[in-house]
Amino acid sequence: MSFEAWIIFALFWVVFVTTPGPNAVNCITNGMTIGFRRALVGVLGILTQATLFLLLSAFGITALITASPLAFDAAKFLGAAFLVYLGIRGWIMAKTPVKVDERPAYSIYWRAFAIATINPKSVAGYLAAFSQFVQPDVPIWDQMVVIMPTALTLTALSYIGFTALGAGIGRAALGAVFNIWVRRIMAACFIVYGVLLGSTSTPGRI
Repeated sequence: MSFEAWIIFALFWVVFVTTPGPNAVNCITNGMTIGFRRALVGVLGILTQATLFLLLSAFGITALITASPLAFDAAKFLGAAFLVYLGIRGWIMAKTPVKVDERPAYSIYWRAFAIATINPKSVAGYLAAFSQFVQPDVPIWDQMVVIMPTALTLTALSYIGFTALGAGIGRAALGAVFNIWVRRIMAACFIVYGVLLGSTSTPGRI
């Protein structure tokens, strides 16, 4: 990958990981409710998913999944239901004071991993990256040496930033009413993302 191509890829990835979506909402919520340091476990879950998707994309498996309407539909509706569930649960729990000790690290990690995995933006983004930036005449693993560190570094910086934003909101003296409505807005975002995910058209269909 040339330096010019790397710059274009890096700019694409910055836009990809900084556009607000379910991952960003989850990071902000985690930062608000469990604090910055503990919420970083969620960022680790996102990075795990990113590493997995980068490797799968290199092998072409992601493209194979989106080429199968049945597999896409199954993943789409399962993911939609999960996001709507998180949103409804978050709305109901908005008035309940958060107890930090109630959420072990593995729960934070796997929830973040699940949200990142079912996000249709992930599949679209990785497919776009590999269809637009990978050179077919160059061995894929020679290119992955550049692509993976760049993508993972930018992903980490983005979601650490969203987590810090949530932690800042949580620490600020905003009042209980404001805090409840911020949590409800985050919950509503999950519901909206779930509905949008469920209504996404399958690739290849009109």
